[in-house]
This record gives sequence, structure tokens and C-alpha cells, in this order.
Amino acid sequence: MDKRTLGQNLEVSAIGLGCMGMSRGFGPSGPTAEMIAVIRAAVERGVTFFDTAEAYGDNEILVGEALAPFAGQVVIATKFGFKFGADGNIVGLDSRPEHISEVTDNSLRRLGVESIDLLYQHRVDPDVPIEDVAGTVKELIQNGKVKHFGMSEASAQTIRRAHAVQPVTAVQSEYSLWWREPETEILPTLAELGIGFVPYSPLGKGFLTGSISESTQFDSSDIRSSIPRFAADVRDANRAVVDLLQTIADRKGATPGQIALAWLLAQRPWIAPIPGTRRLERLEENLAAADVELTADDLSEIDAASAAIEVQGARYPSFMQKLIGR
Repeated sequence: MDKRTLGQNLEVSAIGLGCMGMSRGFGPSGPTAEMIAVIRAAVERGVTFFDTAEAYGDNEILVGEALAPFAGQVVIATKFGFKFGADGNIVGLDSRPEHISEVTDNSLRRLGVESIDLLYQHRVDPDVPIEDVAGTVKELIQNGKVKHFGMSEASAQTIRRAHAVQPVTAVQSEYSLWWREPETEILPTLAELGIGFVPYSPLGKGFLTGSISESTQFDSSDIRSSIPRFAADVRDANRAVVDLLQTIADRKGATPGQIALAWLLAQRPWIAPIPGTRRLERLEENLAAADVELTADDLSEIDAASAAIEVQGARYPSFMQKLIGR
């Protein structure tokens, strides 16, 4: 697996592994032993970049246990920024300095590590100046508890303000062929400042693999059951993106998902997507995308065709959308 550099000096595998879905978000959590096996299989296949968060249930504990044998060989990213109710569900935002410090200590314990490789602010908290957030992470870095600072779904202006206090190594936001909004302001800002980019949901939460049809039923605990973009009445229209990917895939001897990931990798040399999966066969398919070469003509064809496709439905329900891009 080729390596890429985020920020000034954080080296990661070109494709990482998003671990959220192993614990929550996409239906019931996977069996612990099976999820550990998938994570360790990723390491064996060259993956060195793993993504988790305090908000993902017991995911930090799972990731920590799975990666314990590989201490010092992998990069683990986690996140702070939410407050939770007694049932463990998110009830709001909280990036107060004292809360960041508390969450960091808890994450260190759950992960079983001495220092967090990459600590993201999960969502921007409008009640806490971003300078205070960046300053708190700066202190954590000085104290050896954190190595790199990241932000997630932040606006270009907020990224600039944070970066002026503590250099931001990576920004994580949704980015794929059916959500290209980061191209407008975020990617140019990151290029200017020398910040890496980590696309989450690079496969459109599974839609771009072509495995979701009009008849697919989602469990009530699956976030896709509440996302307008996955509503049964728009899936047929949204398959136009999958059809485009399939056309290129047939020519390349690849799968639609591999073309989606290869397209992301071709956008900038400092982009490292983190597709998630619970299945070994899907992991191997995703990682093989790093070997798919798209020519300039391929990329032009994809850009031209995708520009003519209007994806139907919002990418998040309204209560989540208001937490994004602050």
C-alpha cells in the first residue's frame, strides 16, 4: 500500500479504514471477534490509518484491542466534541476546554495508548471560540497526549482561524462523487495551508458500490433509514452515479466502488479516504482500488458525466445538517 502525507509529516496509508460501522450507525454492531479480525487483516494488507471516535459507542475499545499488537506501526485517529445523554446518544455539542481534556484522557484509556496520533474536533461548537479549542489541543500536544490536530466538517474560515493557533494536520469531511461540495472552498484552502484531507463516506455510505437497490431495507438503527438521499423514491434517480461508475469499471476490469475510490485518490496527493466495512471481501475490494489507474481522459469523462447528474435528496436529515460547516 502506497503512503501519503497529511499536513507536514503525518504519514498514512493511501486508503485507511473507517471503523464506526463496526460498532454503530449502520445497524446492529458486528461480532467483536469478527471485527477485530477485519481490522487486523487491514494491517496485514498495508493499512496504517484507522478512524474511530468517542461518539461511536464502544468503538475506541474495539479499535484499541485490535491494534494493540501493532503499537507504533499504525496511526489511530479519534474525535471529541459531543455531549451525550444517559442512553449514550448525542444530545448536543461540547468543545469546552475542560471537556476536551476529559475526553482525551478517556480516549487514551479506551484505546490503550500513551498518545493519540490524530485528534479531531468532531463538529464545530459555535459556543466555544475555535481559538480556545485549538489552544487546548496545542497544550495537549505539548503535554504529549496528542500528536496531531484535526477538524471535521468545518468551514474554510474556521479552519484558517484554528490553523493560526495550532497547525491543523488534517480535515475530515464527506467527499465523494455524489457529494463534491468540498471542492468549492475546502480543498483550495487546504492546498494553500498545507493541510491533508480525509474523505469519510467515500463510497456514499455504500451507495456507490451498487449494492443498494430500490428494494433494500435498512434496520431502524441504520442511519441510512433517516437520510433523504436513501429514500426509496429517489434511489432509482441516484443510481445514475452508480451507472457512470459501472461504465468506467467495465472498461478497467474493476468494480464501481473501486472507481469511486480511485477517483478520490486522483484528486490530490494529500487525500486519504477512509472507507468502512465489516467484511473481509469488501476490505480487499476497497484496498485494491489503490491499484486502479485512471487516465486524464477517464477523469475528464467522469467529471463531465457527473456534472450532468443531479443527486436527489439531502445527505443528512435536517437535525444533523445544522451541525455541519460552521
